Amino acid sequence: MKVRVLGCSGAIARDCRTTSFLIDNDVLIDAGTGVGDLTLEEMCAVEHVLLTHAHLDHIAALPLMVDAVGTARGKPLCIHALEGTLQALRDHIFNDVIWPDFGRIPTPQNPFVSFHPLHTGQTLQLGRKVFEALPAVHTVPAVGYAVTAGTGCWVFSGDTGRNPAFWERVNQLNVAVLVIETAFSNREKELALLSRHLSPDVLAEELDRIEPGRRYPVYITHTKPSQTELIMTEIQCFDQTQEEGNHVSHDIRWLKAGQEFDL
Repeated sequence: MKVRVLGCSGAIARDCRTTSFLIDNDVLIDAGTGVGDLTLEEMCAVEHVLLTHAHLDHIAALPLMVDAVGTARGKPLCIHALEGTLQALRDHIFNDVIWPDFGRIPTPQNPFVSFHPLHTGQTLQLGRKVFEALPAVHTVPAVGYAVTAGTGCWVFSGDTGRNPAFWERVNQLNVAVLVIETAFSNREKELALLSRHLSPDVLAEELDRIEPGRRYPVYITHTKPSQTELIMTEIQCFDQTQEEGNHVSHDIRWLKAGQEFDL
């Protein structure tokens, strides 16, 4: 299984694309602006989109991708998400106002997209890959995902604040890679708490929930472009402090667009 990072920024700027991951060549997790770097042929190859939640930075390219390749596809693009996320897409995106209702055109019998609800804890097998919807704590209905093709799991937190249920499940998985958001620096910790995101101080507390003896690479995603350098500096500081204090340190890295994982 190959995971390709199309976008992992918390906002746009030059060379900053919002969240989207291509799993092999046929599944997208989220559909932020990073999808725009795919060729038309690569877009056509995508059969399923799994969304973490309905916020714009995670769905911005979805309606545009559907428009770009809808007529070239022989069957609907399957969109999987919590029912609240799917309803938000129907109400606010595919509503014949912001964008055409591709859930019923060109015909209700053969639309460009089909909607498939899932729930937290559900597993979904797509070919040889298994996807599990993990708990997330955000301002709208949200999930993270664990993905495996039979070996280690690639785990993505989605957008989330403090989340004990997430770690309870993650500690039961054979994690190969963890991708976790840290949207704000410590100086905006209160804003992070209000918006149900993580800051470095809170991230440190969350990583302490990893069971002793478990160690795997932790990649930081969803940083705001104007704060990325500060966020990563603050994270490096707390990890060094933990190590010097004889506590468990973590293999923490900065996720970058274009990065690939082979699992």
